[in-house]
Amino acid sequence: QVQLVESGGGLVQPGGSLRLSCAASGSIFRFLVMGWYRQAPGKERELVADISSGGSTNYADSVKGRFTISRDNAKNTVYLQMNSLSPEDTAVYYCNKNPYWREYWGPGTQVTVSS
Repeated sequence: QVQLVESGGGLVQPGGSLRLSCAASGSIFRFLVMGWYRQAPGKERELVADISSGGSTNYADSVKGRFTISRDNAKNTVYLQMNSLSPEDTAVYYCNKNPYWREYWGPGTQVTVSS
């Protein structure tokens, strides 16, 4: 089985920054397209960004230019650097592969952007 554990969330003021981490178990991590997803209250879970095994990235329009996804295969970890945060970024953030595997959802980490 695979486990994904997100961390790094918290309360931040508008314009602030956070760096999220996703620690993955298993030896197959390096072969997977990994993504960060988020789910705000009343909304469906949406893909925010993903990164291929070779480092190619994609971003949702809403975060492009503000967020950066990266990975360290040696550490089985995916990161999401979030800058210029706004209240619209408030959500629970999850990591998973893309396309996601329902069995791989971790607990998520709460990001709250508020003054």
